[in-house]
Amino acid sequence: MKTKVLFLYTELAGYFLSCVEALVQQYAVEVHIVRWPLNQEAPFQFDVPAGVQVYERQNYTREQLIRLCQEIAPRLVFCSGWVDKDYLAVVRSFKKEIPILVGMDNQWQGSVKQYIASLLAPFTLQRLFTHAFVAGAPQKAYARKLGFSESHVLEGYYAADVGHFQQAYLTAKELKAEAFPRRFLYVGRYVPEKGVEDLWQAFVQLQGQMPNDWELWCLGTGPLAAIAVKHPKVKHFGFVQPQALQPYINQTSVFVLPSHFEPWGVVIHEFAAAGFPLLCSHRVGAATAFLKEGINGFSFEPGNVTALKEAMKKLVMLPEARLRLMGEESRTMALQNTPSIWAEKLMKLTCEFA
Repeated sequence: MKTKVLFLYTELAGYFLSCVEALVQQYAVEVHIVRWPLNQEAPFQFDVPAGVQVYERQNYTREQLIRLCQEIAPRLVFCSGWVDKDYLAVVRSFKKEIPILVGMDNQWQGSVKQYIASLLAPFTLQRLFTHAFVAGAPQKAYARKLGFSESHVLEGYYAADVGHFQQAYLTAKELKAEAFPRRFLYVGRYVPEKGVEDLWQAFVQLQGQMPNDWELWCLGTGPLAAIAVKHPKVKHFGFVQPQALQPYINQTSVFVLPSHFEPWGVVIHEFAAAGFPLLCSHRVGAATAFLKEGINGFSFEPGNVTALKEAMKKLVMLPEARLRLMGEESRTMALQNTPSIWAEKLMKLTCEFA
């Protein structure tokens, strides 16, 4: 009989399904996913891997959901955070008899709310979950505050589809060898917290103070699209499905994520795997894993247009050879987490509880 794994998930993402596919293909497990409805601001289209059963969260009452999950009889349960009370009821029904993981992308910030959560954790999260599966170092700090022991915290909750983006790099490499594209790339929602307005201002100011042949290409949609900056060297392409990114990877060279706060930011991992030098604000969680200052990119203070402009200026002034080398460094750093590594971590847990 196949090992069964149950995911109580929020909104599905392509990178998560890549990890699930690795789990199915490498270990021949049977995967069941309960998911929230699609976010209309990010209308991704997904191909669900073979061997995966998906259930729509809104179609079940709490009692029906508990019954469904008990009938599945999984050997491991993963729950995306602790905001969904019905998911927590499902988790409670398994009584920690199997590995029960809570996914965490919350960074420890020392807020009053987090201190209260850490005080209550022995009576709440510790009674529900055996392990915390965290995005990275900033989240691990929080998990430890919540009482999870060092050995019960797994890092790498979010893993990009590294193989896909490394193939995208190889496809683009020959084109970029002939003519290196002097273009910054932003991929994300057009919302204030992403710092996209800062990016537009910084780029336009840089062009005014130091005219150059660089462009800024922006992929995304959201409330700010209606007031997006108009400039001859800024191009807006709207929302682009992940499988349609190749032409943009071919024609751009530096990835920018100026978020005011980003708990993690898988897109950083993705474009590191695609061989891009990176520009990130200090508040992007994934930068702790995939950005080495001056080695494969630069960081800057979030919300500071001048600081972002100066970081962009550093990249503009670098020779192409250095930019190519920075991109190679990004590719290497991206390999520290992959769907295969992600899948292996989960399967080791099922063996420990066997």
